[in-house]
Amino acid sequence: MITPSPEQDLVLKRLITDTSEQKPRFDWRQSLNGYEEKQPAAKIVSNQGERDFDLGDVADAVGMALTHLLLAREENDIFTEENQQFVSRIAYDVAKALTSYTEDRPAPAKLDVGELYSIIERALVENRAYDVAKSLVLKRSSELRAPTGANTGLPRLIRRNNQIVPWNEAKIEVAVRKSFLSLEKDSGPAAAIARAITERVRLLNQEYIHIEEVQDLVQEELMRAGHFKVAENYILYRARRAALREADETEAPAPEQGSMVVVRNPEDGSTWFWDGLDLRLRIQFATIGLELSLTQDEIETELRRSLFDEISPADLKNTIILNARTLIEKDSGFAKFAGRILLTYIYEEVLDWDITRQGIGGLKEAHQNYFAKYLHRGVEIGRLDAGLLEYDIEKLAAALDPSADLGFDYLGIQTLYDRYLVTDKTGKKHRRIETPQIFWLRVAMGLFIKEASDREQRVTELYDLYKSRRFCSSTPTLFNAGTPHSQLSSCYLYWVDDSIEGIMQRGIADNAYLSKWAGGLGGSWTSVRGTGAHINGTNGESQGVIPFLKLHNDQLIAVNQGGKRRGSGCAYLETWHNDLLDFLELR
Repeated sequence: MITPSPEQDLVLKRLITDTSEQKPRFDWRQSLNGYEEKQPAAKIVSNQGERDFDLGDVADAVGMALTHLLLAREENDIFTEENQQFVSRIAYDVAKALTSYTEDRPAPAKLDVGELYSIIERALVENRAYDVAKSLVLKRSSELRAPTGANTGLPRLIRRNNQIVPWNEAKIEVAVRKSFLSLEKDSGPAAAIARAITERVRLLNQEYIHIEEVQDLVQEELMRAGHFKVAENYILYRARRAALREADETEAPAPEQGSMVVVRNPEDGSTWFWDGLDLRLRIQFATIGLELSLTQDEIETELRRSLFDEISPADLKNTIILNARTLIEKDSGFAKFAGRILLTYIYEEVLDWDITRQGIGGLKEAHQNYFAKYLHRGVEIGRLDAGLLEYDIEKLAAALDPSADLGFDYLGIQTLYDRYLVTDKTGKKHRRIETPQIFWLRVAMGLFIKEASDREQRVTELYDLYKSRRFCSSTPTLFNAGTPHSQLSSCYLYWVDDSIEGIMQRGIADNAYLSKWAGGLGGSWTSVRGTGAHINGTNGESQGVIPFLKLHNDQLIAVNQGGKRRGSGCAYLETWHNDLLDFLELR
């Protein structure tokens, strides 16, 4: 059995991708010894067009895979008689398999490069050369290119270096094949598992997906298909690979002393050195998929402006955010960059997540783990409707898609943070308890809280519209859905009659109650008598409608929309009204 070794795989991968002339090259074709005369008549179809099948190409492919494997093991005696016989034997088995494969097809039979490689791999497996087969698969992986056609409904992949690439099912298949071959098992199920993963990713309805999420899906599909031993080794391999990456980061050169800043906690006076590691990780996240006019090093320099020793953690955060915002003047692409910098701080405020510990790949899991705690805390402090706890919380948490936040710009994120995200004000320090995606999901849950059946399905469908920004409800709905006072209406129309009771109750008091819960007001004041009109009850003269409109305006200032935005009201007057000219002069 091959022991899956991340270290050996890394060496093997470097050798395969190395294009230098120093790598030894051998003429494996000469080992065929006449076998090429028995090769079947077939056409190989590739991106470069069609070509005749050449058994020498098979010998070269197998020989190169063997060469890479032996070099990775630091063996120099490669082009031996024994190895040449092995290559010729595999080539002959491929020729026989291809002959059988093409017998029932009209001549000349056609097959693509992928099918040919599968036949070669099968021949290697039948000869129990699993390690050479794995080397061959790694070579195929390095040659795979992103599909040129449209990947309808499929997200783009965020790699660990934060590069965004199109979804490529063939890459998934290659990774699964390596897992099977490492345990000396037939890799035939890999194609079906890769297709299943692609379909699951399609159903997620996400714009982006992180590589860590994809690897989680690989584990699940392996176990779902009954390949438990392969799944176990895949999990262990991932853990060892993660440990290697962590060791590489640990061995990275220490930051220069000049780049370190002393941070002082104003609460207890403690101090520590801030080396900027979290800042570099924030910059990597914020630049995902963006083409900016500055390099990451230049951006870091800009974000460090105005930092000073013994700065407080809050001032450190605010300075970095403000510096990011000023970059918008240099390049419009920095609008999304600055929004993402702010996002990372929102995540850390709300979730049990740290960018230096869990990284961007842990965001989705952090959202899912936090969601139930959020609902219980929101109900406990009276900010959320207790009916939200009756949903299938685990199912809804699985729908959360933090990658959708990448579409926001700075103004959108700042507005959400300032006005819309629920805040826990029970403690000494106020704290947001929602991220943008949890906010969208809470609103969707509030709207379907009275639904009789399929509530979770309907919530998920509406959430998908929200997160993709194809639909957005009005502000009162966003403020109040899912809260104990779920007032969802946006605007109220009213009419004021010509009496002191009507004016003060309908025009002033009732409007204050409506404005409190974020409703906009529009009313007709035409019925109120004009200036100088007779008042029968007091035998006096009316001051007209204008003084009452000023009262109405002051009421909108005093009772704004839930304390989150200014009150909104509009007064209407018919053109024949006696006070029309004074009305038009109002500001």
